[in-house]
Amino acid sequence: MLQNAPIPDLRIVPVTAVHPHEDHDTQRSQPLIERIRDAEWFTNPPIVSPMDDKHYVLLDGANRYHTFCHLGFQHILVQVAPYDSGFVELGVWQHVISRWTAQAFLDMLKQVTPIQLKQGWASHAAAQILTREGDVYAVMAASATLEQRNMALRDVVRVYQKNAALHRTVMPDPLRIWQYYPDAAAIVLFPDYHPEDIIEAARHKAFLPPGVSRHIIQGRALRLNYPIAEIKSTDKSLPVKNAELQEWLRHRLANRSVRYYAESTYQFDE
Repeated sequence: MLQNAPIPDLRIVPVTAVHPHEDHDTQRSQPLIERIRDAEWFTNPPIVSPMDDKHYVLLDGANRYHTFCHLGFQHILVQVAPYDSGFVELGVWQHVISRWTAQAFLDMLKQVTPIQLKQGWASHAAAQILTREGDVYAVMAASATLEQRNMALRDVVRVYQKNAALHRTVMPDPLRIWQYYPDAAAIVLFPDYHPEDIIEAARHKAFLPPGVSRHIIQGRALRLNYPIAEIKSTDKSLPVKNAELQEWLRHRLANRSVRYYAESTYQFDE
């Protein structure tokens, strides 16, 4: 069942100890707020990595974290997955822009003050834009600092979030992307990031746009169905909450209620 697989490191931590590295998606967070406010169970814990002895960078789960903050919860249940554990892979999503024209997109980007558009590829670009017609543009930030670069990215993504349909993909070949998204007008390609970039973005609140970084976690804990009342309780101390969480986990393992899937999968009911 769990042979040769890591047992998820589940902890209840102060909400204030968790630091996001990206903006939350307002379109997705509002329905989540309503759902968690009335929920009986907490299903999928956010993924965090230690920044130091008392703080964590949020790798995945920005909307769930924002929901707990919005609802005023003091604590949140997380899965701790250190970057150096060998079970975390950091990549990026590419954004496919549909139901809009590339020219309208480019015209609107030219009005965004913190960025400059340059035709062609550029090694230090904050992002690259590839149109269906084959034109390439580099998105250049006004400054090379982390804050300015990530601010430029947020401005770029905000433009097409408001005006187009956005799809995320990991397909590297533009020809395949055009094939699978026949109404797509452009692709936004993001540079590779390193764990240090993610940690610095969190530490300095220089947030990336939502849906850019992509963390693959080997042994991600899903469908916990842990009582949400135990997480948000104000009558129990944090050590007591964590002791009860560990006892709950031991009970689930002893009763063979946990199953580990080692293979990569496609899920078609999203």
